[in-house]
Amino acid sequence: MSSYQDEYRQSIERPEAFWAEHAKRIPWFTPPQTILEYDDQGHARWFVDGEMNTCHAALDHHVDAGRGDQIAVFWDSPVTGGQRRLSYREMRDQVASFAGALAGLGVEKGDRVVVYMPMVPEALVAMYACARLGAVHSVVFGGFAPHELAVRIEDAEPKVVIAASCGVEVDRVIPYKPIIDEALRSSRYHPEACVILQRDQMHAELGESDHDWQALVASATPASCVPVKATDPLYILYTSGTTGKPKGVVRDNGGHAVALHYSMETIYGMAPGEVFFSASDVGWVVGHSYIVYAPLLRGCATVVYEGKPVRTPDAGAFWRLIETYRVKAFFTAPTAFRAIKKEDPDGQWLERYDISSLKALFLAGERLDPPTFHWLEDMLDVPVIDHWWQTETGWPIAANLQGLEPMPTKAGSATVPVPGFGVRVLNRDGESAEVDEQGSVVIREPMPPGCLTGIWRDPQRFHAAYMAAFPGYYLTGDGGYFDDEGYLFIMGRTDDVINVAGHRFSTGEMEEVLGAHPAVAECAVIGIHDALKGQLPVGLVIPKDSFAGDETVLEEELIAMVREKIGAIACFKQVLVVSRLPKTRSGKILRKLLRHIADGKEYGVPSTIDDPTSLEHVHSAMRDRDLGQAADARQV
Repeated sequence: MSSYQDEYRQSIERPEAFWAEHAKRIPWFTPPQTILEYDDQGHARWFVDGEMNTCHAALDHHVDAGRGDQIAVFWDSPVTGGQRRLSYREMRDQVASFAGALAGLGVEKGDRVVVYMPMVPEALVAMYACARLGAVHSVVFGGFAPHELAVRIEDAEPKVVIAASCGVEVDRVIPYKPIIDEALRSSRYHPEACVILQRDQMHAELGESDHDWQALVASATPASCVPVKATDPLYILYTSGTTGKPKGVVRDNGGHAVALHYSMETIYGMAPGEVFFSASDVGWVVGHSYIVYAPLLRGCATVVYEGKPVRTPDAGAFWRLIETYRVKAFFTAPTAFRAIKKEDPDGQWLERYDISSLKALFLAGERLDPPTFHWLEDMLDVPVIDHWWQTETGWPIAANLQGLEPMPTKAGSATVPVPGFGVRVLNRDGESAEVDEQGSVVIREPMPPGCLTGIWRDPQRFHAAYMAAFPGYYLTGDGGYFDDEGYLFIMGRTDDVINVAGHRFSTGEMEEVLGAHPAVAECAVIGIHDALKGQLPVGLVIPKDSFAGDETVLEEELIAMVREKIGAIACFKQVLVVSRLPKTRSGKILRKLLRHIADGKEYGVPSTIDDPTSLEHVHSAMRDRDLGQAADARQV
């Protein structure tokens, strides 16, 4: 590990020199001389006197270098039957024209623009057009409820909203314009204009302040790239917070470009001209970083996929895409493969495709449970890599670095900290935890380039949420530990710890045991209130489609497995078999919400939920089994 260790040591001990060298890898209008400064609260600001433009670095730069004919974007939409290929020159030209259209609507450097789009190439065009003008985009997941869209509009105060006429799902078309209209009616802030991309599947009726995308572009003068400071904001991306107010993570331009370029080479092992596929959505940070920006900053091709891992049309959807576009590195969430494993446990769909181009599979968004890891490892002849990061960091904190020094993988581990991230595990007293001792995972300041620079218009919230708990450290909110070889294990959010009669148990450990049963496709463990012991663990499991056994017997077997592996002291005595679990659209199981239902508390349906009926299903199952206080829970 000497190569990794040397690079990591340099990044921690000499961060300015380390990142100054990597900043030379992207094109600057004015190269930075001041590499690192600190704001009045002691938080890092990178490349403060440098000037650049993210759109120029990702598009114009490659065209100017003679690679304009190379494919930049592959679009594949099984839900519509559409496919498109866009070269770097075509992307540059479309972005310049749409940026000119936005400029014609009065959008200038520093203005905000809300983007409410499905997974179509125009979503990338809209984001890059904002970057080209120095405007700040805020992408809201297409299909979000009107109220959630309204509160984001109120917080960002955009000059323009960009949207499509509809989104297309496996079994339905979702009209976007009524959602936007309702959001604007309820919002205290009103943008000056709305631009609508009309899709063939459904046209929207336009109002007085609405503009047709194609008509607007037809009369526009292409816009040039506007120089911005490295520290100027590129985008605002809203993430969940502990209050009702949305938490707008702010990302800068310069640090973001440097970090993402570095990550594509060092973590993902990607070279210019190769194909990278991230099965996410532009509404999430994975979409921002590894569909829209990182692949093109590195000169790669990106795959934009409008579909699901299953049912579009089958459980071989991902394998088809890898074969069709000769994908080298593929990145998705573990929940996607759990869905595939549920429908195709023996990997029969995989056998139909040639995926020899694939060199590594990356998973993130939630912990990669060991059963899913082993299932993938048994099926694929490439490294299966769990890597860990957050909306706030914008790129991986820990990974198995395929472009620097690939290491042996370990089930349940995100391998090692990425250069630049001073990761430590602290116990409850704020001291370094021992080897194999679980604690709070933190990152020593300075945070590397590419991480959030603040919360939009709320600097105190930024400090209170992330920096106040352990001065000098960023609080990730995740718990975990280092083993004796320096491998980092992330066990889940720190509130996913069950306290049973004073003994603390990780839900991740129990989920590992449940997931190892051959009949289990997916599972979650939550702690519910108990008057005597404080909390008791409850397992919720989804059987594989092929399971035809007795559910009562399955429950008994699972209880016995946890008792054997973890011990009777965990008091694991309840398992509930369900057909689905409530998740966010990015694949995270809503464990906190499940706890509220089990404890009889009022609960609301979050805007990020993928299938609202899954909540009703689980609530009903809990109530029928007389689980906790679920009968008293009320939806609000």
